[in-house]
Amino acid sequence: MPDASGALRARQRTGTGIGLLLVLVLGAALLIALPDGGGSDDACRALTVGSWKADAGLDAEFARYGDDPSRTDDWTGGDGTHSVRLPDGRVLWLFSDTYLGRVYGPPNPHGESYAWRDAGTPLVRNSAVLMRQGRLETTLPAPLFADPAPGEWRWPVAARVEPRSPGSSEQVVRVLLWVRTAGRSPWIYGVPTATEVATLSLPGLRLESVVEVLGQQLVPDPSRRVLFGTTLVEEDGWTYVFGGDDGRAASRPVSHVYAARVPEGRLADPGAWQYWSGSAWVPGARPRPVLGDGRRTGVGSAFSVVREGGTYVLFTMAAGPEGLTSVASYWACSPAGPWHGPGKEFAPPLPPGQVAAYNPQAHPVLSGDGRLVLSYDVNWLETTGAADRLSRNVSLYRPRFLSLRLAATR
Repeated sequence: MPDASGALRARQRTGTGIGLLLVLVLGAALLIALPDGGGSDDACRALTVGSWKADAGLDAEFARYGDDPSRTDDWTGGDGTHSVRLPDGRVLWLFSDTYLGRVYGPPNPHGESYAWRDAGTPLVRNSAVLMRQGRLETTLPAPLFADPAPGEWRWPVAARVEPRSPGSSEQVVRVLLWVRTAGRSPWIYGVPTATEVATLSLPGLRLESVVEVLGQQLVPDPSRRVLFGTTLVEEDGWTYVFGGDDGRAASRPVSHVYAARVPEGRLADPGAWQYWSGSAWVPGARPRPVLGDGRRTGVGSAFSVVREGGTYVLFTMAAGPEGLTSVASYWACSPAGPWHGPGKEFAPPLPPGQVAAYNPQAHPVLSGDGRLVLSYDVNWLETTGAADRLSRNVSLYRPRFLSLRLAATR
């Protein structure tokens, strides 16, 4: 999954005089573009994480479902955690690399007090689980999205329910997909290949179609290829879709953030996509970064954005060594920025051992009463022996959950 595929992949000052004048002019030009780019300055304020705590209830529910030994074809662990609420109230959970099958114990064959799975349990590239009234009920036949070709696979990312076409009364689920192709080092987690959109019927969730909306095969440098869909925000008839590049594939990259927007009902229409060009939303434009300087500021390739009032808040793993354990946040008044931060970092709880956190994802469908639910994926840190570690302790490859409260920065 973004930032990991069965193992971890984490992720001037201005002068005075003429320099300051240039900054002010550029800032004014950006403000002129804001009404067309989303956001409201009047309602926007600087926000950061004010407080957080582990969400024990959600952690326990995923442990209950994953450890249930009554079925041999259901979800027992995965990463790339995304969610979308369906019109009938169910929540569809989407995962990237996933273990299915049976869980045993504890204790495991090593005498440790962990539930475990057979070491030969196969890994599928994606899965989907349905929740009703807070209880996980069933795993859809997996993989839900078949490999597009030998040596390629699909990872589902963000999803939304939207009209089948603009103005239609019929609704469907659109799921953003990342296509990756097997590659050699440093692309051990796959070479970024394309962004696709899948359409699922309602209420049956039958896969109807998959459409490529942005191919990246012709971009010669894989580190500059952009995949969209790690997160999206709905506002005023538009879906704002965020994406990222991989930076340095096998290291702790500080990747860039990119933004696109699509009219409601047209996510599966490649011609309807508009990309932030650096000054405007333009169909067919080469996307330009809205956040990230490649050093102190930036994101892992998987991050999340939510809108609180007129403020957009972005969650990502921190830049540098802290990116193995700590979550940082940024804020902006528009999807195109300017983005401010990073804010104060915090380190969510991790199980013991050589493990790391990645892919912080907000889940507005579970949020309310001033709190925001955020998940983060957990994985064994070293690639060597990772599969064995994940089998002897199944809890190492499942999302954890937090309840956050945002607060104005001081």
